[in-house]
Amino acid sequence: MKGVLFALIGGMFITIQNIANAHIREDIGIWQTASLTQFSGFLLAAVILYATRDIKWKSIGSVNPIYWFGGAFAAFILFSNMEAILQIGVTFTVSFVLISQLILTFIIDINGWFGIKKRNLKIADIIGIVMMIGGLLLLKL
Repeated sequence: MKGVLFALIGGMFITIQNIANAHIREDIGIWQTASLTQFSGFLLAAVILYATRDIKWKSIGSVNPIYWFGGAFAAFILFSNMEAILQIGVTFTVSFVLISQLILTFIIDINGWFGIKKRNLKIADIIGIVMMIGGLLLLKL
């Protein structure tokens, strides 16, 4: 239950961030907005890290270096979401983002990429994706 709550809160923050970024982008530009957003996120994370004293840098050597750059994807996420919101609006942007995330996660799951345990794609999974796409089409009407 706790995981569901965190996911819901995270989804709300992503939506609010996307809207804020789209507005900031209109005033200062897309890459300036991405830089500002990333920097403010870094500052908040650093403050929380310091405040909680949760410092485990000794273990950083055990992390696969390829994963160190996961945050760099945020620049592309910010760019694509800001552009999409200005082109198609918040509702369709979030809908397409969710569908693309779901499809990619199924591909990752069935192939066992990134050290994820392989799982079989079920008919219910396919029906769920088709229903989401159908819902998006209904929204478009």
